[in-house]
Amino acid sequence: MHKRERIWAAIRGEPVDRVPVALWRHFPYDDQTAEGLARAVVDFQLQFDFDLVKVTPTSGYPAEAWGAELVHADNSNGTRNYVRRPVQKPADWRQLPVLDVEQGVLGRELQALKLIRPGLGPEVHVLQTIFSPLTIARNLVGDVVFTHLQENPADLHAGLEVIAEVTGTFARASLEAGADGIFFATQLAAQDRLPEVDYRRFGLVYDRRVLDRVARRADVIVLHLHGIGIYFDLVTEYPAQIVNWHDRLTSPSLGAGSERVQGAVLGGLDEWAVLRGGKPEDVAAQVADAMAQTGGRRVIIGAGCVTPVDTPVENIRAAREAVESQT
Repeated sequence: MHKRERIWAAIRGEPVDRVPVALWRHFPYDDQTAEGLARAVVDFQLQFDFDLVKVTPTSGYPAEAWGAELVHADNSNGTRNYVRRPVQKPADWRQLPVLDVEQGVLGRELQALKLIRPGLGPEVHVLQTIFSPLTIARNLVGDVVFTHLQENPADLHAGLEVIAEVTGTFARASLEAGADGIFFATQLAAQDRLPEVDYRRFGLVYDRRVLDRVARRADVIVLHLHGIGIYFDLVTEYPAQIVNWHDRLTSPSLGAGSERVQGAVLGGLDEWAVLRGGKPEDVAAQVADAMAQTGGRRVIIGAGCVTPVDTPVENIRAAREAVESQT
């Protein structure tokens, strides 16, 4: 099987020659130019030969496109720190401009895709990382977004309208630039962030606006539910073929989750305790457990989120090799 066939067989629950596997990471400093990011993504894939490629642009890139300022830090997950956020008061939501996605930061990320696609060839799915509008809104203002949600909902809705419009346009443009699909990440659909009723009002409705722009054109959509106590039942309301979450840190387990989705689940590896902090045999053991939970069906081995940048190479290699030995 080639990689596309393997991914789609996993989604459909059909037999695979081996269980697919995919890991991804940030590339600090390299990710400040289209050429640098493209080179890093292609080199990472050529080194480990994963079954799909998630392009991970510089952290906070949508907020940066609207004027946020971030600086590099020694964060193990490869993210940057915010030093200035463009939304300072509720009325600022109504001043967010509709961005030209071909220019500035967003244009840079599209250019990276145009370079990545020929570097990897047609055999492997390439997915662009797209953040949910409410996640972007939080990055534009910080945690005060939760206060605005309660006290200034009309202002926040006005901002979310613009964010959803631009994000949907950027997602479509990503497909045109060479991506096969998107990795749609929401960081607030969780009990430790918002009541579910609030996520439905301020999150889900705008998520669907973005996804409806690409659902018919994207070959694959991965839904990433970030956090603890996630609202897993929301997956039925998203047009995603693959679902990813921190299955080693929060419920449901990978096996239980696989029984609640129609496509495939992506996970099984704890990116911090095992991938970064463990030994190759620990990685192999988690891969074996993930396959036992799912019977090796409708599953793609991966981590709950980005692989830390200081993860030992031998552990990444162990994840890739484990699917061969477990087949």
